[in-house]
Amino acid sequence: TKGVGKGTGLGLAVVHGVVEQCGASISVDSTAGVGTKFTIYFPAAPDLSVEQAIGTIKESTRGHETILVVEDDQSVRKIVRLSLELQGYTVLEASHGKEAIQLVETKAPKFDLLLTDVVMPEMGGRIVAEQLRQLQPNLRVLFMSGYTDDAIFIHGVAQSTDSFIHKPFTPITLARKVRSVLES
Repeated sequence: TKGVGKGTGLGLAVVHGVVEQCGASISVDSTAGVGTKFTIYFPAAPDLSVEQAIGTIKESTRGHETILVVEDDQSVRKIVRLSLELQGYTVLEASHGKEAIQLVETKAPKFDLLLTDVVMPEMGGRIVAEQLRQLQPNLRVLFMSGYTDDAIFIHGVAQSTDSFIHKPFTPITLARKVRSVLES
C-alpha cells in the first residue's frame, strides 16, 4: 500500500467495514513473493425485483443539491463523489481545507452542504466549517472521520450542533445521512 507517512492507513479498514456492513465476509490469503488474494462472500440477495430495489433507494436518498466534499484521501474523496453523483447530487471537491476556502472565495460556487473530514493536515474540518460559515452563515455541515471518538472530541466536533458520520460507511448510508442533513 502506501509508504510511511503517506495516507491514513484506513484503506483496508474501510474495505473491511463496508464488506461487514453489507452482511458479507472477507478472507485474505497472502504469500510473500506471490501476492495477496482477497475473497469476499456476499449473502444471498432478498427476493426483490431490480425495479423495487432501485425504487426504494431513489425515493429515500436522491437529491439535486450541490455538496462541497473536503477530504485529503483521494480514494475516499473519489468514492464519496461517485456515491453522491449516482444519487443526483452535484459534487465540488477539495483535497484539503485551504483548497476549499480558496475555491469558495475565488469562484464563489453556491453549495448546500459541506461534507468534510474532521482530521486533515494543516486545517481540520471544524476550522473549514467555521471559515466557510463566515461566507455562508446558514451552511449545513456533515463531518466524517475514521478515527476514534477521542480524536473527534479533541478536534471540537462533539460540541458542535452539526451532523457526523463515522468511516467506513457504505454509499447508501452516506446518501441517507446526506439527505437527512439536507432536510433538517
